[in-house]
Amino acid sequence: MAGATTLGDLASAIGARAEEAAIVADLKAGSEAAYAWLIGEFQRPVYGLVYRMVSDAADAADTTQDVFLKVFRGMKHFHGESSLKTWIYRIALHEAANRKRWWFRHKAQETSIEPAESSSGDEAMQNALTDRHESPFDNVAQREVQQRVDTELRKVAEPYRTALILRDLEEMSYEEIAEILQISLGTVKSRLTRGRHALKQRLAPYVREVGGELGLAPLAEDDDQTAGSRRQVSGGGRRVEVMP
Repeated sequence: MAGATTLGDLASAIGARAEEAAIVADLKAGSEAAYAWLIGEFQRPVYGLVYRMVSDAADAADTTQDVFLKVFRGMKHFHGESSLKTWIYRIALHEAANRKRWWFRHKAQETSIEPAESSSGDEAMQNALTDRHESPFDNVAQREVQQRVDTELRKVAEPYRTALILRDLEEMSYEEIAEILQISLGTVKSRLTRGRHALKQRLAPYVREVGGELGLAPLAEDDDQTAGSRRQVSGGGRRVEVMP
């Protein structure tokens, strides 16, 4: 049975690579249908990834456009050394990092003369473009918990925050993260461990303060946790580690 499963997985992987190779060939040939597929397949997840990095809906939308411009212009240089997804995400992370550096150099020093506006516009844009597939940090039920986790996650130092985003929000495998960030599997695991510890430390006081009121409850251990050594809490569709 195990052998059959392995062979089936291998056949599936070969088929997926062949399908992607055909898509890449169409993209390089300038197929409009292929580019429409690319946008439909990757626009939402790329926007969601970029938004979590730059924390501003307008900047995220602009950066997402820049990402796809780079993808379109660079397609002729893509030779399949990595998966198409890995290549696109690597470009997205690079562009998001550039946008953040530009923001700190320029935009952060600007003082707006416009009256403060509701964030509903930004939220509407994010809701329209962010991937809605279920993940450990999605399917929001309690907005306050979501916002607090978002806030504390933004304070986790790089490069740990990026590792957390790719693993716990984008649900990428260790191998995919290692390929995107061009680091070893051991470094991926180390960054995740340190990032989760930092996030846990930041959220622990909040959970102790309002956990009962918001209905935060322990969750079962997952494959990334050391059994018996940690707890998780849920709220707003998110899972976060807290101090025992």
